[in-house]
Amino acid sequence: MSVSKDYDSYAIKMRNLTMAGTDLETAARFVDMLCPRGSRILDIGCGIGNTVNALRQRGHQAFGIDPTQQVLEVAGELFDDTWFRQLGAGELNLETLRACGLPISFEAIVLAGNVPAFLPAEEFAGLFSVAQLLLSDSGVLVIGTSAVARGGTEQQDELLERSQLRLVGRFSDWHLSTFDFSADWCVSMYAKTQKRTGFTKPDGIFVLPS
Repeated sequence: MSVSKDYDSYAIKMRNLTMAGTDLETAARFVDMLCPRGSRILDIGCGIGNTVNALRQRGHQAFGIDPTQQVLEVAGELFDDTWFRQLGAGELNLETLRACGLPISFEAIVLAGNVPAFLPAEEFAGLFSVAQLLLSDSGVLVIGTSAVARGGTEQQDELLERSQLRLVGRFSDWHLSTFDFSADWCVSMYAKTQKRTGFTKPDGIFVLPS
């Protein structure tokens, strides 16, 4: 089977899962929890756009990039095609984002599912530098993927040693289950500082009158 047909099959499979009502929004709920309403969010390797759509429905300025035409055609069919760009992770820089009409600063950057395992090693390594450049002061890079595949915890930890980002949390799934090194899955959160600060709105915080 050719690579093209592999992508075709994947796009059809994901479209069918979406139309069947399968819950493909767990990553979006996790990211929504981390961000103030109206945040700018970039989904790298967005596939057919479920995460971007779910974040848009929650009031965020979410955009998705993917290098694969087949999945983006489905994203445009199911959702608003202006939310998506055909762009690879290795092409991310300020000039490209401006040329594509995308923001150049984000409150969250997301890689979910098998994206890290399919990225060339140099592109995945470069994402830590790109995130450092594109994240706002309170922004977070979220990587949810197989713990043991390429792009899992071992490679992430190696890259982190050479990065200015800091690991601020790690779980074994999108539901905040405790992570240990027997876990098959990992969701890791990286930010510019160990303690994220600088939020401009007290979302959900109620101050009792004195």
